[in-house]
Amino acid sequence: MKNNHRSFPSARLFAVLATLSIATAAVPCHACSVCGCSLSSDWAAQGYAATPGFTGGVRFEYSNQTDLRSDTGSVDRSTLTFPNDSEIQQRTLNRSTWLELNYVANSDWALSLQLPYYNRFHTTIVDGDTDVSTSRANGPGDVRLLARYQLHRETTSNWGVQFGLKLPTGKIDQDFVAGPQTGELVDRGLQLGTGTTDLLAGLSWFGRPALALGTFAQLTVDQPLAARDDFLPSDSLTLSGGLRWLNSSHFTPQLQLNVKWEGREHGAESDSENSGSTLVYLSPGITAELGAKSTEFVFVQLPVLQRVNGMQLEPKWILSLGVNHSF
Repeated sequence: MKNNHRSFPSARLFAVLATLSIATAAVPCHACSVCGCSLSSDWAAQGYAATPGFTGGVRFEYSNQTDLRSDTGSVDRSTLTFPNDSEIQQRTLNRSTWLELNYVANSDWALSLQLPYYNRFHTTIVDGDTDVSTSRANGPGDVRLLARYQLHRETTSNWGVQFGLKLPTGKIDQDFVAGPQTGELVDRGLQLGTGTTDLLAGLSWFGRPALALGTFAQLTVDQPLAARDDFLPSDSLTLSGGLRWLNSSHFTPQLQLNVKWEGREHGAESDSENSGSTLVYLSPGITAELGAKSTEFVFVQLPVLQRVNGMQLEPKWILSLGVNHSF
Protein backbone atom coordinates (compact mmCIF):
# COMPACT_ATOMS: atom_id res chain seq x y z
CA MET A 1 0.00 0.00 0.00
CA LYS A 2 1.37 3.41 -0.89
CA ASN A 3 2.31 5.82 1.85
CA ASN A 4 0.56 9.08 0.99
CA HIS A 5 2.71 11.73 2.61
CA ARG A 6 0.10 14.41 1.98
CA SER A 7 -2.27 12.79 4.43
CA PHE A 8 0.45 11.96 6.97
CA PRO A 9 -0.97 12.61 10.50
CA SER A 10 1.09 15.18 12.40
CA ALA A 11 1.40 12.98 15.51
CA ARG A 12 2.87 10.14 13.49
CA LEU A 13 5.14 12.51 11.60
CA PHE A 14 6.77 13.74 14.77
CA ALA A 15 7.11 10.26 16.22
CA VAL A 16 9.04 9.34 13.09
CA LEU A 17 11.14 12.51 13.30
CA ALA A 18 11.88 11.86 16.97
CA THR A 19 13.01 8.33 16.25
CA LEU A 20 15.12 9.46 13.33
CA SER A 21 17.03 11.83 15.58
CA ILE A 22 19.20 8.87 16.64
CA ALA A 23 20.92 9.40 13.29
CA THR A 24 24.70 9.53 13.27
CA ALA A 25 27.38 9.57 10.59
CA ALA A 26 27.33 6.36 8.67
CA VAL A 27 30.79 5.09 9.34
CA PRO A 28 33.51 6.14 11.79
CA CYS A 29 36.57 6.94 9.70
CA HIS A 30 40.07 6.15 10.86
CA ALA A 31 43.28 7.85 9.85
CA CYS A 32 44.86 7.70 6.39
CA SER A 33 41.34 8.40 5.08
CA VAL A 34 40.13 4.84 5.55
CA CYS A 35 36.64 5.73 4.38
CA GLY A 36 35.66 9.38 4.22
CA CYS A 37 31.97 8.51 4.36
CA SER A 38 29.80 10.94 6.34
CA LEU A 39 26.30 10.14 5.08
CA SER A 40 23.52 10.45 7.63
CA SER A 41 22.01 7.15 6.57
CA ASP A 42 19.58 6.87 9.49
CA TRP A 43 17.66 9.88 8.20
CA ALA A 44 17.95 8.46 4.69
CA ALA A 45 16.50 5.11 5.64
CA GLN A 46 13.06 6.35 6.77
CA GLY A 47 12.54 2.84 8.09
CA TYR A 48 12.04 3.31 11.83
CA ALA A 49 8.80 2.51 13.59
CA ALA A 50 6.51 5.38 14.55
CA THR A 51 5.45 3.61 17.75
CA PRO A 52 7.45 2.03 20.59
CA GLY A 53 9.20 -1.18 19.61
CA PHE A 54 12.14 -2.57 17.67
CA THR A 55 13.53 -1.88 14.21
CA GLY A 56 16.50 -3.52 12.51
CA GLY A 57 18.60 -2.65 9.51
CA VAL A 58 21.48 -3.73 7.30
CA ARG A 59 23.66 -1.17 5.53
CA PHE A 60 26.42 -1.82 2.97
CA GLU A 61 29.02 0.76 1.98
CA TYR A 62 31.64 0.61 -0.75
CA SER A 63 34.58 2.89 -1.48
CA ASN A 64 37.64 2.32 -3.64
CA GLN A 65 40.35 4.77 -2.62
CA THR A 66 42.86 5.14 -5.42
CA ASP A 67 43.27 8.92 -5.64
CA LEU A 68 46.45 9.90 -3.79
CA ARG A 69 45.98 13.47 -2.62
CA SER A 70 47.97 16.21 -0.91
CA ASP A 71 46.20 19.28 0.39
CA THR A 72 43.37 19.77 -2.18
CA GLY A 73 45.04 18.25 -5.24
CA SER A 74 45.93 14.84 -6.64
CA VAL A 75 49.49 13.49 -6.60
CA ASP A 76 50.92 12.10 -9.85
CA ARG A 77 52.64 8.87 -8.75
CA SER A 78 54.59 8.71 -12.02
CA THR A 79 56.67 11.67 -10.84
CA LEU A 80 57.77 9.86 -7.66
CA THR A 81 60.93 7.81 -7.33
CA PHE A 82 61.55 4.78 -5.11
CA PRO A 83 62.78 4.26 -2.52
CA ASN A 84 61.07 7.40 -1.25
CA ASP A 85 61.40 9.27 2.01
CA SER A 86 57.60 9.09 2.43
CA GLU A 87 55.14 6.21 2.38
CA ILE A 88 53.25 6.19 -0.93
CA GLN A 89 49.87 4.51 -0.53
CA GLN A 90 48.50 2.76 -3.59
CA ARG A 91 44.93 1.61 -2.90
CA THR A 92 42.44 0.99 -0.09
CA LEU A 93 39.30 -0.96 -1.01
CA ASN A 94 36.63 -0.80 1.70
CA ARG A 95 33.50 -2.95 1.83
CA SER A 96 31.62 -2.37 5.09
CA THR A 97 28.45 -4.03 6.38
CA TRP A 98 26.58 -2.54 9.33
CA LEU A 99 23.95 -4.32 11.40
CA GLU A 100 21.78 -1.98 13.44
CA LEU A 101 19.12 -2.57 16.10
CA ASN A 102 16.97 0.27 17.42
CA TYR A 103 14.56 0.29 20.35
CA VAL A 104 12.03 3.10 20.72
CA ALA A 105 10.88 3.38 24.34
CA ASN A 106 8.56 6.34 23.77
CA SER A 107 8.36 9.60 21.84
CA ASP A 108 11.25 11.01 23.90
CA TRP A 109 13.73 8.15 24.33
CA ALA A 110 15.31 5.62 21.95
CA LEU A 111 18.41 3.40 21.91
CA SER A 112 20.59 2.18 19.05
CA LEU A 113 23.18 -0.61 18.74
CA GLN A 114 25.45 -0.56 15.65
CA LEU A 115 27.68 -3.53 14.74
CA PRO A 116 30.14 -3.02 11.84
CA TYR A 117 31.90 -5.73 9.82
CA TYR A 118 34.78 -4.68 7.54
CA ASN A 119 36.35 -6.21 4.46
CA ARG A 120 39.41 -4.14 3.56
CA PHE A 121 42.22 -4.56 1.01
CA HIS A 122 45.18 -2.18 1.19
CA THR A 123 48.40 -1.74 -0.78
CA THR A 124 51.23 0.68 -0.10
CA ILE A 125 54.94 1.28 -0.66
CA VAL A 126 56.45 2.03 2.74
CA ASP A 127 59.18 4.67 2.94
CA GLY A 128 62.52 3.07 2.06
CA ASP A 129 60.89 0.21 0.08
CA THR A 130 60.67 -0.25 -3.67
CA ASP A 131 57.95 -2.91 -3.77
CA VAL A 132 54.29 -2.97 -2.77
CA SER A 133 53.18 -4.39 0.59
CA THR A 134 49.66 -5.78 0.93
CA SER A 135 47.21 -6.23 3.80
CA ARG A 136 43.77 -7.87 3.91
CA ALA A 137 41.39 -7.44 6.82
CA ASN A 138 38.08 -9.16 7.54
CA GLY A 139 36.28 -8.88 10.84
CA PRO A 140 34.11 -6.87 13.21
CA GLY A 141 34.93 -3.28 14.00
CA ASP A 142 34.12 -1.06 16.97
CA VAL A 143 30.57 -1.35 18.32
CA ARG A 144 28.54 1.82 18.89
CA LEU A 145 25.91 2.31 21.58
CA LEU A 146 23.75 5.42 21.29
CA ALA A 147 20.79 7.01 23.03
CA ARG A 148 18.49 9.77 21.81
CA TYR A 149 16.44 12.24 23.79
CA GLN A 150 14.00 14.60 22.17
CA LEU A 151 14.39 18.14 23.49
CA HIS A 152 11.60 20.06 21.83
CA ARG A 153 8.72 19.28 19.51
CA GLU A 154 6.52 21.69 17.53
CA THR A 155 4.09 21.30 14.67
CA THR A 156 6.76 21.98 12.03
CA SER A 157 10.07 21.02 13.67
CA ASN A 158 11.77 19.16 16.47
CA TRP A 159 15.16 19.07 18.21
CA GLY A 160 17.00 16.10 19.64
CA VAL A 161 20.31 15.21 21.29
CA GLN A 162 22.29 11.98 20.92
CA PHE A 163 24.96 10.59 23.22
CA GLY A 164 26.80 7.32 23.61
CA LEU A 165 30.05 5.41 23.30
CA LYS A 166 32.15 3.67 20.69
CA LEU A 167 33.68 0.58 22.28
CA PRO A 168 37.11 -0.96 21.43
CA THR A 169 35.80 -4.27 20.04
CA GLY A 170 37.71 -4.26 16.72
CA LYS A 171 41.14 -5.90 16.46
CA ILE A 172 44.28 -3.75 16.34
CA ASP A 173 46.89 -6.45 15.53
CA GLN A 174 46.55 -6.86 11.76
CA ASP A 175 49.82 -7.58 9.86
CA PHE A 176 50.89 -7.15 6.26
CA VAL A 177 50.45 -10.45 4.39
CA ALA A 178 52.64 -9.87 1.31
CA GLY A 179 55.53 -7.71 0.18
CA PRO A 180 58.63 -6.44 2.00
CA GLN A 181 56.57 -5.54 5.11
CA THR A 182 55.15 -9.08 5.56
CA GLY A 183 54.61 -9.81 9.24
CA GLU A 184 54.83 -6.14 10.25
CA LEU A 185 51.88 -4.37 11.84
CA VAL A 186 49.67 -2.32 9.54
CA ASP A 187 49.31 1.35 10.51
CA ARG A 188 46.98 1.76 13.48
CA GLY A 189 44.71 3.98 11.43
CA LEU A 190 44.05 1.06 9.06
CA GLN A 191 43.22 -1.54 11.71
CA LEU A 192 39.69 -2.93 12.11
CA GLY A 193 39.32 -0.94 15.35
CA THR A 194 40.95 2.06 16.96
CA GLY A 195 41.53 0.31 20.29
CA THR A 196 39.99 3.24 22.15
CA THR A 197 36.71 4.12 23.79
CA ASP A 198 35.20 7.23 22.20
CA LEU A 199 32.53 9.61 23.44
CA LEU A 200 29.79 10.26 20.86
CA ALA A 201 27.51 13.28 21.04
CA GLY A 202 25.22 15.04 18.64
CA LEU A 203 22.50 17.61 18.08
CA SER A 204 19.84 17.26 15.39
CA TRP A 205 16.97 19.29 13.95
CA PHE A 206 14.17 18.00 11.77
CA GLY A 207 11.61 20.17 10.04
CA ARG A 208 8.81 20.24 7.52
CA PRO A 209 8.75 23.78 6.08
CA ALA A 210 6.25 22.77 3.38
CA LEU A 211 3.70 20.01 2.94
CA ALA A 212 5.88 18.08 0.48
CA LEU A 213 9.32 19.03 1.84
CA GLY A 214 11.27 17.47 4.72
CA THR A 215 14.56 18.92 6.01
CA PHE A 216 17.19 18.08 8.61
CA ALA A 217 20.50 19.31 10.02
CA GLN A 218 22.78 17.36 12.30
CA LEU A 219 26.05 17.92 14.15
CA THR A 220 27.97 14.90 15.52
CA VAL A 221 31.20 14.76 17.57
CA ASP A 222 33.46 11.71 18.05
CA GLN A 223 36.01 12.29 20.82
CA PRO A 224 38.48 9.53 21.86
CA LEU A 225 38.75 9.45 25.63
CA ALA A 226 42.28 8.05 26.05
CA ALA A 227 45.19 6.66 24.04
CA ARG A 228 45.94 2.94 23.82
CA ASP A 229 49.34 1.41 23.08
CA ASP A 230 50.81 4.81 22.15
CA PHE A 231 47.99 5.67 19.76
CA LEU A 232 45.24 8.28 20.03
CA PRO A 233 42.97 8.31 16.95
CA SER A 234 41.63 11.42 15.29
CA ASP A 235 38.76 13.29 16.81
CA SER A 236 36.06 14.30 14.34
CA LEU A 237 33.18 16.68 13.77
CA THR A 238 30.49 15.86 11.20
CA LEU A 239 27.87 18.27 9.90
CA SER A 240 25.11 16.97 7.62
CA GLY A 241 22.02 18.57 6.15
CA GLY A 242 19.42 17.39 3.70
CA LEU A 243 16.16 17.79 1.83
CA ARG A 244 13.62 15.22 0.68
CA TRP A 245 10.53 15.43 -1.48
CA LEU A 246 7.60 13.88 0.39
CA ASN A 247 5.47 12.83 -2.57
CA SER A 248 2.64 10.28 -2.71
CA SER A 249 4.60 7.51 -4.45
CA HIS A 250 6.67 4.63 -3.08
CA PHE A 251 9.88 6.56 -3.88
CA THR A 252 11.29 9.53 -1.96
CA PRO A 253 14.14 11.46 -3.63
CA GLN A 254 16.68 12.96 -1.24
CA LEU A 255 19.76 15.16 -1.32
CA GLN A 256 22.32 15.58 1.44
CA LEU A 257 25.38 17.76 1.97
CA ASN A 258 27.91 16.04 4.27
CA VAL A 259 30.91 17.79 5.81
CA LYS A 260 33.49 16.08 8.02
CA TRP A 261 36.49 17.53 9.83
CA GLU A 262 39.09 15.17 11.31
CA GLY A 263 42.01 16.14 13.51
CA ARG A 264 45.45 14.56 13.48
CA GLU A 265 46.38 11.31 15.20
CA HIS A 266 48.68 11.47 18.21
CA GLY A 267 51.16 9.11 19.85
CA ALA A 268 54.29 7.16 18.96
CA GLU A 269 52.28 4.69 16.81
CA SER A 270 50.40 7.42 14.94
CA ASP A 271 50.94 8.82 11.47
CA SER A 272 50.32 12.38 12.52
CA GLU A 273 51.81 13.92 9.37
CA ASN A 274 49.43 12.01 7.10
CA SER A 275 46.23 12.21 9.14
CA GLY A 276 43.47 14.75 9.47
CA SER A 277 41.24 16.12 6.72
CA THR A 278 38.30 18.25 5.66
CA LEU A 279 35.86 16.38 3.40
CA VAL A 280 32.72 17.71 1.73
CA TYR A 281 30.33 15.44 -0.20
CA LEU A 282 27.11 16.04 -2.13
CA SER A 283 24.94 12.94 -1.76
CA PRO A 284 21.91 12.32 -3.98
CA GLY A 285 19.79 9.27 -3.20
CA ILE A 286 16.37 7.71 -3.04
CA THR A 287 14.30 5.71 -0.55
CA ALA A 288 11.82 3.04 -1.68
CA GLU A 289 9.02 1.42 0.30
CA LEU A 290 9.08 -2.40 0.23
CA GLY A 291 5.87 -2.82 2.18
CA ALA A 292 4.12 -1.54 5.26
CA LYS A 293 7.16 -2.19 7.51
CA SER A 294 10.24 -2.16 5.25
CA THR A 295 12.19 0.46 3.33
CA GLU A 296 15.42 0.45 1.35
CA PHE A 297 17.72 3.29 0.32
CA VAL A 298 20.63 3.94 -2.01
CA PHE A 299 22.95 6.96 -2.06
CA VAL A 300 26.05 8.00 -3.99
CA GLN A 301 28.43 10.43 -2.30
CA LEU A 302 30.28 12.71 -4.72
CA PRO A 303 33.24 14.78 -3.46
CA VAL A 304 32.95 18.54 -3.53
CA LEU A 305 36.11 19.18 -1.48
CA GLN A 306 38.82 16.80 -0.25
CA ARG A 307 41.52 18.57 1.74
CA VAL A 308 44.02 16.31 3.51
CA ASN A 309 47.16 16.67 5.60
CA GLY A 310 50.28 15.10 4.10
CA MET A 311 49.44 12.44 1.49
CA GLN A 312 46.29 10.34 1.83
CA LEU A 313 44.09 8.17 -0.35
CA GLU A 314 40.55 9.34 -1.13
CA PRO A 315 37.71 7.81 -3.21
CA LYS A 316 36.14 9.40 -6.28
CA TRP A 317 32.72 8.27 -5.08
CA ILE A 318 31.13 6.27 -2.25
CA LEU A 319 28.12 3.95 -2.53
CA SER A 320 25.77 3.42 0.41
CA LEU A 321 22.70 1.19 0.35
CA GLY A 322 20.57 -0.53 2.94
CA VAL A 323 17.26 -1.90 4.13
CA ASN A 324 15.31 -1.32 7.37
CA HIS A 325 12.43 -3.27 8.89
CA SER A 326 10.16 -2.56 11.84
CA PHE A 327 8.98 -5.47 14.00
